[in-house]
Amino acid sequence: MTELFPGVDAIYSTYLQVPSTSQVDTPGSTHRWHILDNHEELQQRGIDPVGTLLCVHGNPTWSYLWRSLLNHVSEHSLPWRVVAVDQLDMGFSERTGTFRRLSDRVNDLGDLTGALGLAGKVTTVGHDWGGIISLGWAVSHQEQLENVVLTNTAIHPAGFELPAALKLASHPAVHSWGTKTSPAFLQVTHSLAQPALAPEVRKAFMAPYTSAAKRDGVANFVADIPFSPEHPSRPALDEISQAVRSLKVPALMLWGPKDPVFSDRYLRDLLSRLPHAQVHRFEGSSHLVGEDNDIAAPIFQWLAGEKESRNTSRAESLGDYRPMLAELDSRTNDHSAAVVDINPARSLSWAELGERVNALATGLRQIGVKAGDRVNLLVPPSIELTSLIYACLRLGAVIVVADAGLGAKGMGRAIKGSGPRFLIGIERALTGARLFGWPGTRISADNLPAAKRKLLGVAHTLPELYAAGGKAATGSSAFEPADPDADAAVLFTSGSTGPAKGVVYTHRQLAAMRDTLRETYNLKAGSALVAGFAPFALLGPALGATSVTPDMDVTAPRTLTATALADAAAAVHATTVFASPAALANVLETKDALDQVQRKTLEGVSLMLSAGAPIPEPLLAKVQELVPQAKIHTPYGMTEALPVTDIDLPGIRAAGAGNGVCVGTAVAGATVAIAPIDALGVAGDEPEYTPNATGEILVRAPHVKDRYDRLWVTEQHSSSIPGWHRTGDVGHLDDQGRLWVEGRLGHVLRTATGAITPVAAEHAAEAVAGAGRAALVGVGPDGTQAAVVVMETVPPARKPGPASSELARQVRSAVAATGTDVAAVLVVPNLPTDIRHNSKIDRAALAGWAAATLAGGRIRNP
Repeated sequence: MTELFPGVDAIYSTYLQVPSTSQVDTPGSTHRWHILDNHEELQQRGIDPVGTLLCVHGNPTWSYLWRSLLNHVSEHSLPWRVVAVDQLDMGFSERTGTFRRLSDRVNDLGDLTGALGLAGKVTTVGHDWGGIISLGWAVSHQEQLENVVLTNTAIHPAGFELPAALKLASHPAVHSWGTKTSPAFLQVTHSLAQPALAPEVRKAFMAPYTSAAKRDGVANFVADIPFSPEHPSRPALDEISQAVRSLKVPALMLWGPKDPVFSDRYLRDLLSRLPHAQVHRFEGSSHLVGEDNDIAAPIFQWLAGEKESRNTSRAESLGDYRPMLAELDSRTNDHSAAVVDINPARSLSWAELGERVNALATGLRQIGVKAGDRVNLLVPPSIELTSLIYACLRLGAVIVVADAGLGAKGMGRAIKGSGPRFLIGIERALTGARLFGWPGTRISADNLPAAKRKLLGVAHTLPELYAAGGKAATGSSAFEPADPDADAAVLFTSGSTGPAKGVVYTHRQLAAMRDTLRETYNLKAGSALVAGFAPFALLGPALGATSVTPDMDVTAPRTLTATALADAAAAVHATTVFASPAALANVLETKDALDQVQRKTLEGVSLMLSAGAPIPEPLLAKVQELVPQAKIHTPYGMTEALPVTDIDLPGIRAAGAGNGVCVGTAVAGATVAIAPIDALGVAGDEPEYTPNATGEILVRAPHVKDRYDRLWVTEQHSSSIPGWHRTGDVGHLDDQGRLWVEGRLGHVLRTATGAITPVAAEHAAEAVAGAGRAALVGVGPDGTQAAVVVMETVPPARKPGPASSELARQVRSAVAATGTDVAAVLVVPNLPTDIRHNSKIDRAALAGWAAATLAGGRIRNP
């Protein structure tokens, strides 16, 4: 076969004459169209198509944009016809000499499909302004329409100004020069690719537009953007945007959120019109999302019928569904403490908390918050946050929790990606929302001066909502109970293994998490807990437990001191403490500041839970000295399923050393299995329980997440084994059914001798005298990677670089005992860790840094 352009075989290139019925043309006109069409190839192979993909490019691209779809069908012999059009005046189609408006272009597409005689069902695929045109065809050909696929497009201005890039391109002073006289508009568009287009691909995109005469369509497309109500194409746009709401066919949206033109706000508008659509946001991708990513594989996976993201075959619940608010509603006459704040000192009884939740829910309802609305809560753990969480649950609104532990950039990505309709925050959060354009009607947690309120764009304040709701004196019976299977919360992963992912829980799944914690740890109503670990701050009222958050920044665990922990425990006579490993480490470092009364308070704790990262036994032993009466447990879990397994300190000691970290056995209602990995670290697709077989850890439980939010591709992989969640962790089950975690699947080394999981080697390196924390990373191509240890030292190294020869010798010797040969040992002052837990090492970043360092590059801090 002969390539016409890179990635495009000549067999696909087709020209045809098409009679025009568009208003801009004189009757009887015909135009010469160019399309890329695999019809002939399918005939040669004897394949009858099950449907047709009608692919429509935008401005200033052409049908070349869709070459990956043609190639995917060819490579996998799929029964799909792909017709990628060059719109008139664009690509290699005829330059008509007319100014074609939106209505003409929609009609043009209908003329083409009529001339092609497309039989059977059609899936429209659109990008940029081709998305609008493809939807225009879709709403007028619903008898043929089977699916809709959209990539970075917009159907309506949605109350927003024209994007800056298009505003500049349409300005009379630069329009002709920027879009026609020069190739500037094309060059700017092509530069949006992440990563940059290969030179030959950039040249192919430019091929149809090599002169000003050939760029008439580019200029006219920009001039036809209906950015004002008076624009001639505005009626056509309004008609299409309203008609799209009538489409009930399956829809898939694949999005590049870094697009400076069609940003997330246009995705949110499309979702308001097609709320049933599946979405995948390719974090880090831009306008040319199909160049930045493989979109062909997910499109055809979706077309093959894998359109439902929900994991429908999940584990049975531990008992009948009981709403998260049930305990609060049962204690309306209870005047004992329910929630306590330390700084400033404040508490609410169960009766007061119930009244506050109902008043706030009423106030929120009065300003338009309703079931299904997403509400972003940017308020520190406190009575205020607790009240907000349960008020939203009362309304059936969806809480979005993207905390400062994600870092500024991570939090911004999370908020924009989740698309909340309302944003409630403290002043610092509202300032961020104003500066970075975070979506949502802004509600201040506190009253603000009028000038500042206007500057930050604040529409309401919580004191106003409490006052308005309190006047209504509404009880819980005034609210419709939330659908147990409706979305309740979007919680974000820590971002320690890539961009933070939104994790959606339904009301039933949140209740199952509560029930699992209650059954596993006997957390009965009437107990009292210190929530020094952010995820547990919201569960106290649901458990019926009095709760207090210590005087600390829960997004920075190392800010928890021993005295702050003791003071919080004293405030509620705590029986239970939740704290992260990093928080406990700092508690131990500051324990000398405890007075006798505070030490006595900690001696009254009966249960200590620490989750978020593995904890060495010596550290737990020191914690035990601080809380001598407590049973110490270290549950294993993740944002997608918390907890999964549990082990106590005696269990850790009984397990001893092994290949990984022993995290115990499955908690109440959960099942754990392993999908074995091959020599290249690729996990299989069958759950197994064979002892000592290393593989990806699989979890099945009633409290496993519903799905990843707007990450359809990720969710398909995560739930590819029906009924199971792929955790992305690797480990094995021992002959007693205990789970050992050996690391992350993405951190497995792919060496010439097979796959190596990192944790055993890291433990061996950390046992060397003078060693701190260590990370084992792979450097080099898959299948031939070399093992490199990157480590901290005690005392810390002054600068990063190769370890001393003696330290390197000892580390190599220690790690060799685990079966791994170490090629190099590097030291750093501090290993990079996630912000939330302050303990999860960023091994991906270290691998890149180690490769650059060993290649002779300038040695920088990782």
